[in-house]
Amino acid sequence: MIYFDNSTTTLMKPGSVAEAVSRAVDSFGAAGRSFCGPALLAGREIYGARMELAKLIGLGDPLSVAFTSSATESLNLVIGGLVGKDDSVITTVTEHNSVLRPLYLSGCRLSFMDCDDHGNILIDSFEELAKPGAKLLVCTHGSNVTGNITDAKRLHGMCKARGIIMVLDISQTFGSVGVDIDMADIFCFTGHKALFGPQGTGGVIVNGDFDFGIVKTGGSGANSFDAFQAKSMPDIFEAGTLNGHSIYGLQKGARFINETGTGAIHAKEMRLLELFRDGVKSLGGIKIYGDFSGNNRLPVISLNVCGLTSAELSERLWSRCGIATRPGSHCAPLLHKRLGTAGPGMVRFSFSYFNTENEIMQGIAAMEEICSYQG
Repeated sequence: MIYFDNSTTTLMKPGSVAEAVSRAVDSFGAAGRSFCGPALLAGREIYGARMELAKLIGLGDPLSVAFTSSATESLNLVIGGLVGKDDSVITTVTEHNSVLRPLYLSGCRLSFMDCDDHGNILIDSFEELAKPGAKLLVCTHGSNVTGNITDAKRLHGMCKARGIIMVLDISQTFGSVGVDIDMADIFCFTGHKALFGPQGTGGVIVNGDFDFGIVKTGGSGANSFDAFQAKSMPDIFEAGTLNGHSIYGLQKGARFINETGTGAIHAKEMRLLELFRDGVKSLGGIKIYGDFSGNNRLPVISLNVCGLTSAELSERLWSRCGIATRPGSHCAPLLHKRLGTAGPGMVRFSFSYFNTENEIMQGIAAMEEICSYQG
C-alpha cells in the first residue's frame, strides 16, 4: 500500500507515538482525580503534551492549551461559546463543515469572504465585511482542498485594528508549516493529522482573555461544589476525563516535530509535492486545482481526470495500484461550488514527511497508466 491520504489522517507516525499509547493504557490513571501514582503520572504527561504544543506555536503558558477530542469539537466549543444569534460573524467560502455548520447552527448574521479561481481567499474583501459590530472572524489557515495557505498574520492585524476576535482553524497546518501564536486570538487544532498524534485528540489554544459561554460542562476534578464549570483555561473546555492515553501519544508526535524542526518537515514535504506535480501536470486530461506559484503551501494536490468522477479515479488508484487517496467534496461544500466541482468532486493526494520519493514515482506511474487508458 502507498498512503497519500495524510490530510485526512496520518498513517505513518513516529514509533514513539504508538509506544506511548501502549504504555499509557497499562499505566495511566485519571489525571486530576487522585494523588495515587497512576493519576499523577497521567497528569504529568498530559501537562508535558501542553508544553510540547505551546513550544511548537510559541506560547508562553502551557495551561492556555486545552484538549478536546478533535478540531471539530474545538470549533463547536469555541463558536458555541462566543457566538449568538444576534452576533455578526465573518468567515470564508474555503471553510470545512466543522466551521460552517456550527456557525449556521448559531443563527448568527454571517458574511463570507470569497476566493479567486485558484482558491485563494480574497483578503481585501475583509475591509468591506468588517462593519461596526462585527464580533468574530473564523477562517482556515490552510485549505484541505487546494493546499493554499492564508496570510493569517495580515488578517489578524486587520482584526485587531477593528476589535474583532480571530479564530484560526489550524487542522491542516499545525505541525506541517510554521504556526505562530501571533497569527490569531484563538486556535483550533486536531492531533491526528500533521501533528502525528492518535485519532481522538485535538484542542483549543487561547492567546488572551475571552468571555466564553459554557457549552460543555460536568466533572473537572476541582471545584465540585460550584454550580457551574470554571471558565478559566483549560477547564472551560475540559469537562470529563481526558483521553490521557492518546494525549500522551500526541505529546510524542509534537516532540518529534519540535526536535526535527517544522522547517525541515515542510521542506521535505514540498520536495515530494513538487516531484509529483512535475510528473503529472502534463498528462492528458488532467486538471489540477490550487495555487502553486509559491512554496508556502501544504503538501496537497487535488485533481481530476477527464471522463472520470473523483470516486472512479480514487477507486482505480486503490484497486489497481494500492494507492490511498481522498475523493469527493472533502467536507468543504462552498469551495467546491466556487471552483465548479460540486458534481465530480476532486481526488486529493496529500503527502507526509514519512512518504518517500519512490512512492511518489509509483504514484506518477499509476496516474500515467490511468490517463493513457482514458485517452
